Amino acid sequence: MTPTLQQFDNRDDVLRRYEYADRVVYAADLGPAADTTTVDVVEGTVMLVRGDEQADFDIPETGSAEATINNGVLTVEVAR
Repeated sequence: MTPTLQQFDNRDDVLRRYEYADRVVYAADLGPAADTTTVDVVEGTVMLVRGDEQADFDIPETGSAEATINNGVLTVEVAR
């Protein structure tokens, strides 16, 4: 099951998962409010903070992970 970011968006399947040979990529459209959202990855947990709201989800894959927000899209890349 793919985790969702229900705290930030009430739609189902907000977070999408893509598999490649060398990495797994998670992507979510956070919309225009993403300009005020910060993201960090700590020990396999992605944490998003926007104002007083916080959302987090665990990454089931192991490996180094990097998270960015660009043009309102959250991208988390996990190296295999």
